[in-house]
This record gives sequence, C-alpha cells and structure tokens, in this order.
Amino acid sequence: MKMKDAHELVLEAKARITEVSLPQVDDAITRAAAVIDVREPDEYRQGHVPGAINIPRGLLEFKLSGSPELAGRDLPLVLYCKSSGRAALAACSLQQMGYLSVTSIAGGFDAWLEAGKPVARADELDFE
Repeated sequence: MKMKDAHELVLEAKARITEVSLPQVDDAITRAAAVIDVREPDEYRQGHVPGAINIPRGLLEFKLSGSPELAGRDLPLVLYCKSSGRAALAACSLQQMGYLSVTSIAGGFDAWLEAGKPVARADELDFE
C-alpha cells in the first residue's frame, strides 16, 4: 500500500468538503454560527478574520466536543487556515463527527489578505 503525503491527504479532503470562494465568503460568514481559525495561536494573533475564534487544528475535535454552544451538528461553520490545507482536513474531520454544514475558505487567510479584506489582531487568545 502506497503511503500518502500531506498534499495527497489535503487533495482527498478537498474532494469531500465544500469550499467557498472569496466572492461567496461574506455571505457564508454572515450565515455561520461560528468562523473558526484553525491556525496556531501565534498566527491568529498576527491577524485574523474579524469575529473569528481561534481553535487550533490539533485541538478542534476536542474543543467542539466540549463546547455546548458549538455542539449542534446542524450549525453552519466556516473554517480557514493560512492557505486552506489544514482547514480542509479539519472540515473533513468535522464531517466525520457528523457536522452537516461545514465550509472552508478557498485559499485561506492568504486569499483573504490578497483580496484586501479587513483584518483583526488579537492580544489575547480566544480559544482558551
């Protein structure tokens, strides 16, 4: 059996999830119960989508399982990371947990910045 690399895993995840493009992102964010930045805390502090909460990829399943306000499997969630790989893997994982309305921002925070969208900065972590 051939071993897969990270790129192959991301491609497989992207084939199973829904990504929203930048022209669609404002509508998706407006409808979302939560926008979740799955990057690491230091990345989040440097700049993030306004209103996004930081739940690093490695903690996502555990934090959602322990957060009653995010436990509803029908909640619309929008995820993003730097370039969309981690968010695609995270969205795929949440689908496996039974979440029905999970989307990922195509191109991630890099695409958000390139499009000139607003950026928030944080001195404190939102995921704790």
